[in-house]
Amino acid sequence: MNQSLEGLRVIDFTQIAAGPTCTMMLADRGADVIKIEPPSGELGRQLGPPWIEGHSVIQLALNRNKRGIILDLKDPADVEFAQSLIDDADIVVESFRPGVMERLGLGYPALKTRHPGLIYCSISAYGQAGADCARPGVDGAIQAVSGLMSTTGFADGPPTKMQAPVIDMVTGFFATIAILDALLLRSQGGAGKWLDVSMYSCAMQLQQTALASYLTSRDLPERTGNAAPYSAPNEVYETADGWLLVAAYHPARWKSFCVCLKMPHLTDDHRFATSPLRVANRHELTTLIAPTLKQRTTQQWVETLSSVDIICSPVLDYQAATRSEQFKRAGLSAQVMQPGIGEMRVVPPMTFEAASGSTPNVLRPAPTLGEHTDEIRATYTKRTAQI
Repeated sequence: MNQSLEGLRVIDFTQIAAGPTCTMMLADRGADVIKIEPPSGELGRQLGPPWIEGHSVIQLALNRNKRGIILDLKDPADVEFAQSLIDDADIVVESFRPGVMERLGLGYPALKTRHPGLIYCSISAYGQAGADCARPGVDGAIQAVSGLMSTTGFADGPPTKMQAPVIDMVTGFFATIAILDALLLRSQGGAGKWLDVSMYSCAMQLQQTALASYLTSRDLPERTGNAAPYSAPNEVYETADGWLLVAAYHPARWKSFCVCLKMPHLTDDHRFATSPLRVANRHELTTLIAPTLKQRTTQQWVETLSSVDIICSPVLDYQAATRSEQFKRAGLSAQVMQPGIGEMRVVPPMTFEAASGSTPNVLRPAPTLGEHTDEIRATYTKRTAQI
């Protein structure tokens, strides 16, 4: 894939998921990412199950294409070495609680005087300032406090956490965008800068439409389970052998859907004349159409509805999803030989080039703890001697 960041060096002080996602994306694009870990390893190495040969699969998945070095930041000599690495780098990404890097002498205010072009990205739960900045936070806690969890689940059940760590992931994505933006500005003659990326703010950005709806109407969203709160029918229905998502709320698709159900009379029912009315009368609509949808298999409905351009998808588990032709065509699985483990299948870096024939790849597996310590120290020692 195109190595657009080749030649840039990133010093990575991150752990768990949000920060490592950001530095992984930079590494995927060719940056030389040096991941710094304490002698005991970053906290992500303890995250599991699942495990493979005693290693956290989650940690391995988020640290590909990086080099790893052990530094004890409680040791002044190792702190001095970290400063030297930063002097020779373009970007620092850290995910400690606010104040930790400053206490180590590695905060942005101390570094910018010796390295004015440094792009320094701090990833935290609540940001570098404010009443909550010292509080710890993880994906689930931010799902809760940001309001996201209050919108998920069914009306008669509790708020529900999304199983995928969506806040960690989107924070890593936003941090990457912020760093690329800073790099572009620097290339146009600007200086380095300190980027403050909080999981909390990113969680709010993730909810653009839902928050805009609330701030306009002041109506709290109801938990609607698998149904979209803004349109109907646009939800999951049970079939004879599984589940099916149907989005048939546009006027033409609504009429076609009723024909497919052999219930054309529903288009004349005043309760269902528009999508807002169908939202308001969702329970009555579901009661009428659910029995019909259960009479045929998911695949039969997919074929019938797709033939008249109705948006629909089977609800697949991971086994079925990863065996699909779409998954294979998109090249979303790659093999990597992980040291000490052997073959491992992972989701590779994405390529966005249309019709290029390029395929995503993983260039380097996640480093074992301290795998490149000697290599990096030797390189630095040789360079210092030359100076």
